Amino acid sequence: MNTTELLSAIDSEIARLQEARALLAGQDGHAPRGRKPAKKHNMSADARARIGAAQKARWAKLKAAKKTA
Repeated sequence: MNTTELLSAIDSEIARLQEARALLAGQDGHAPRGRKPAKKHNMSADARARIGAAQKARWAKLKAAKKTA
């Protein structure tokens, strides 16, 4: 086997292995579809204040329960 035939055989083997790898990886020649970035939700100042007040009330309830126990 001369050098040209050997290089040709190696190239064909590489191509075959790349095809097998693409099939195993789930690639069918198309670019992978990415997910859309998550939409950022902005919370209003009023909503943050209500959540903060509710959390403070929960902490106060726990603190009161500890004092009585």
